[in-house]
Amino acid sequence: MANPEIGLMRTHKCGELRKDHTELEVSLCGWVNKYRNLGALHFIDLRDKSGLVQLSFEQWLNEGGDLSVFKKTSHETVIKIAGKIRVRPESAVNKEIPTGEIEVSVTEIKILSEADRHQLPFLPNALNKATEDLRLKYRYLDLRTNRLQKMLSIRSKAYQRARSFLHNNEFVEVETPILYKSTPEGARDYIVPSRVNPGKVYALPQSPQTLKQLLMVGGTDRYFQITKCFRDEDLRIDRQPEFTQIDIEASFCEQEYVRELASGLMNSIFEGEEVSFKTMTFKESLDKYGSDKPDTRFGLEHSSFTELFIESSFGLFQKISTEGGLVKGLFLPDSLAQMARKDLDSLTKVVEPYGGKGVAFFKVDGEETSGGISKFITSEHLSTFKKFQTENKGVWLFSADLKHSVAHACLDAVRKHLRDKYSLAEDRYDFLWIDEFPLFEFDEAENRLVAMHHPFSMPSKEALETFMNGSLSDVKDLTADCYDVVCNGYEIASGSIRIHDPKVQSRMFELLGFSKEEMQRQFGFFIEALNYGTPPHGGIAFGMDRLMMLLAKTENIRDVVAFPKTTSASDLMADAPSLPGEEQLEELNLSWLKKE
Repeated sequence: MANPEIGLMRTHKCGELRKDHTELEVSLCGWVNKYRNLGALHFIDLRDKSGLVQLSFEQWLNEGGDLSVFKKTSHETVIKIAGKIRVRPESAVNKEIPTGEIEVSVTEIKILSEADRHQLPFLPNALNKATEDLRLKYRYLDLRTNRLQKMLSIRSKAYQRARSFLHNNEFVEVETPILYKSTPEGARDYIVPSRVNPGKVYALPQSPQTLKQLLMVGGTDRYFQITKCFRDEDLRIDRQPEFTQIDIEASFCEQEYVRELASGLMNSIFEGEEVSFKTMTFKESLDKYGSDKPDTRFGLEHSSFTELFIESSFGLFQKISTEGGLVKGLFLPDSLAQMARKDLDSLTKVVEPYGGKGVAFFKVDGEETSGGISKFITSEHLSTFKKFQTENKGVWLFSADLKHSVAHACLDAVRKHLRDKYSLAEDRYDFLWIDEFPLFEFDEAENRLVAMHHPFSMPSKEALETFMNGSLSDVKDLTADCYDVVCNGYEIASGSIRIHDPKVQSRMFELLGFSKEEMQRQFGFFIEALNYGTPPHGGIAFGMDRLMMLLAKTENIRDVVAFPKTTSASDLMADAPSLPGEEQLEELNLSWLKKE
């Protein structure tokens, strides 16, 4: 049997050496983390992925070692040493590191790669951290830190556990093409011009949606893939232009199977954690939290007070209530936080990005109200509010708008702001299974229906008859057999039972406003495949990057991606994207328009 250790330049890793290794002859390789010259004594802290160990050069110098070598052992220089493990004197023990009881008495040293001390942009393990842009530009240096190496290790082990779970459940791992056909799935495609097919382009897949369904048509039965996906959309702290997902599809299944499978997969990935899904409908989630991806690790649930303000003397809320808008509020008890006036005024900035003009409020202390809109709060109002209060003393915060979506989003933003400002969320994982999503959304700009998830989702069973035969006004509020997995305020998975009947699929494209020509051009191959015997099937896709954020307990997705991009979708390290060369443009039969 082959020995994978043969041929290595080292016998041990720096961080694994202990007192038990005393008198052992070792060879080590790594980076110079620190050099100390104490006159007659010289020390180097040697670092590799596993940790640090102290090197002592007393014996080496006594045996004729050349002091000039230390001029070349600046920070981040790569060296190889040989030596013997010895116990440190009691006074020299370093209790801050696992190797602190021992040191290596060096007998040989060789410089493998000298670091340019004059141009080194930053020291990876320095206490004074470099700016984020500088760390992204020199990502390979930042990757030397324990923190990022730990992130990569967490991700690698999670991949291993996910694959093991799915293989054990008889799923087949199948790779699908990266160069594929553009199929509208909600975001812009990245396109790749074809040199051998002038004037035509490939699209990088937003997801392997049609491909995994075609695998079900092809009898694969259970498929999974850890795959790259690409979406040309505005970026956020939890989003990258290219991302990784665990893509799953199964034949002859219903939603309950996918849910149980998802729960088992999460228990595998979050090893050692108790993972169970609470279930909540899309409507319940929106009503209670103003979001379809709520963080349920803390309270501050929303309540609707639209009816209460129909007869109110507060003109704004009265107008919104009588004209079909939405008024909602949440109660922040004094035991959690006490907001000063400047804190309350600052909430306007919190809701502005979501279309809000401000946040109304009043304070309550038993039967007394004060501040904000308190003069409009009658005793009858107060008796209603007290039914929703968790304590007698606190502040009510309100969001109201003629557009329900704006009212929901603004109060959701306030709730999350309070969570972060006052550290309200408990340190745990709260998994939710959100279902009964609307089948459609209405795009006001284009005056048409669009698929809430994607155009391959099956309508709910009870909605199918209306879907097939109803008018646009009949179908616009139907629900779908769609579902999401949410954890701690992040959507980490999305899926649905798929359409397997070509008539239902054609009807979906018709309701979405596709002409027969467009339908044939974009999806003809797919609809044809559905005509040749398609099993009922469904699936789900987990966003691996967001999962890793949760597992690693970080809030920035760039921490868990080896070579991430900025919020402007650029790679500072490689200076990408870049301008194409003239020869490339000529080969691709493209001309380049410079945007003024």
